[in-house]
Amino acid sequence: MADDDAKVRWEREETSQPPQKAGEEAEEMDQHQTSEQLIEQFLAETGGTVSQAGASTDTAGVPSWEEEPLPEGHRSGFVALIGRPNVGKSTLVNALVGKKVTIVSSKPQTTRSRIRGILTAPEYQMIFVDTPGIHEHPLRRLNKIMIQEAVDAIPDADVILFVVDVSVKPRREDRMIARLLQEKARHRPVIFALNKMDRLPVERARELIEAYWAILPEHADSIPVSALKGTNVTLLRDHILQFVPEGPRYYPGDQVTDQTERQIAAELIREALFRYTREEVPHSVAVLVEEFTQRKSGTLYVAATIWVERASQKAIVIGKRGERLKQIGVVARGELERFIGGRVYLDLWVKVKPDWRDHAARLRELGY
Repeated sequence: MADDDAKVRWEREETSQPPQKAGEEAEEMDQHQTSEQLIEQFLAETGGTVSQAGASTDTAGVPSWEEEPLPEGHRSGFVALIGRPNVGKSTLVNALVGKKVTIVSSKPQTTRSRIRGILTAPEYQMIFVDTPGIHEHPLRRLNKIMIQEAVDAIPDADVILFVVDVSVKPRREDRMIARLLQEKARHRPVIFALNKMDRLPVERARELIEAYWAILPEHADSIPVSALKGTNVTLLRDHILQFVPEGPRYYPGDQVTDQTERQIAAELIREALFRYTREEVPHSVAVLVEEFTQRKSGTLYVAATIWVERASQKAIVIGKRGERLKQIGVVARGELERFIGGRVYLDLWVKVKPDWRDHAARLRELGY
């Protein structure tokens, strides 16, 4: 086996995560309830209510309304989620759609390209566009491409969702994005999604909320939400719909994302890599799906190559006796099986590709 290659393959294994400690769970619940009560009071003063996200749409069969003619006044449009890294845009897209359509991580800059999550109901279709986080001073060619992806989504959208972390005061990047929206979204409604309200300090709630309003006074609406807890997601969805124009259905009613299964496989592997590797690895890693075929047995065969930039990163991804790579593959396979509703055989390689983030040809190979 070549020095810069490593490989692992497997089919069926199970993993489990350690349960949350009772004390941590109780503390988190108390904090969430206190913050929610505060926001409920705030919304009551401004004419809103706190609501919890409902159950996800049943995809077992195609609803009969999907084949019926569109009702009069049918609404459809594109909603771009814009914000700095790590404010919860991808988590919010999943919550709004009611199904996981984009990967999430606590590490910033997880999303690298525009991903569309599609929510269809008899009377509307909303296409939520998850974008990379906008940040200052991009150093790599890849980072510049990511920022351009986000900026290009602004004029293409019917509604802009400005996602911010309301638990902390506005940062330089938030103000930079506000100026960008003032310039590029002049004729488009901008709604504040004041995310992470479950972490909102009670004593500073109004101060922090009004601080965000101040950086973009022209905003059309503002809803405090917790994408992670599902709080106010339904309310936010209802408020967005008020600004969505009348139009046709752009996607089939049972489609929830514009990504291909091949793209989803690559993203799910990358999500597992984010979960199990150290801080120095995630932004230096890419996944290229080499083969994606259905076997006669009905099992989906997926062969993918994980790119890293240095030999030391390859060692981290593989782990001692290949244990970490095996862990990554088991988790990614489980997520992919849940998505496609069938069995998956996952075959992973790890290869060193020095400086791939600044290499134009390699970025094109990955689809950037």
